[in-house]
Amino acid sequence: MRASDRAYETLRDDIIEWRLRPGTVLGEVDQSERLGISRTPLREALGRLTAEGLTTASGGRGVVVTDISLNNIDQLFELRETLEGRAAALAAERGDPAAFRKLHAEFLSAPALIQADDPARHAYYDLVGRLDSAIDSAITNTYFAQAMRSLRVHLVRVRRLAADDAGRLTSAAAEHAAIAEAIAAGNPRLAEAATMLHLHRSLSHVKATHTPH
Repeated sequence: MRASDRAYETLRDDIIEWRLRPGTVLGEVDQSERLGISRTPLREALGRLTAEGLTTASGGRGVVVTDISLNNIDQLFELRETLEGRAAALAAERGDPAAFRKLHAEFLSAPALIQADDPARHAYYDLVGRLDSAIDSAITNTYFAQAMRSLRVHLVRVRRLAADDAGRLTSAAAEHAAIAEAIAAGNPRLAEAATMLHLHRSLSHVKATHTPH
């Protein structure tokens, strides 16, 4: 892996997991030393992060990690409704029913993952990620899938703003199960409606429980 790619992936993960918090200055000297690379590949990595909206140039301060406000969240969810609703409908038309039936069954068992002794709930979020990947594969549109992946980078950050409580996650698992079930049944309208319901409830939860950082 090229040094710039390695730096990009490390910094991106640190940002979306809130190890590098909004407003953090990413000084070239400090980050080059931390990542063990020269400044040239670091600048390439920072340029990619800025293009994705995860960092921004801030006058004399240099490059800083961008903030996420409630206004940002509204805009992200407007885009989610447009992209994810249509993606679920396309997946219902084009996807492999067996793959989504399996995901449906896994989401029905998701409460056990949510209640497991893992504060970060890696197993549950891995399951959500596999549903996302299955939808991306099913729609067979590389441009659409790329737009979805770019959006999800920001959504991982948004997740950290809300109270990550077991009750909401259990409800979200049921909503994901309904999406997978509708796709498996080959019902585009139901898949889109299930997705829109999930997004509405997710946005309401974020707004009601978000914690400013």
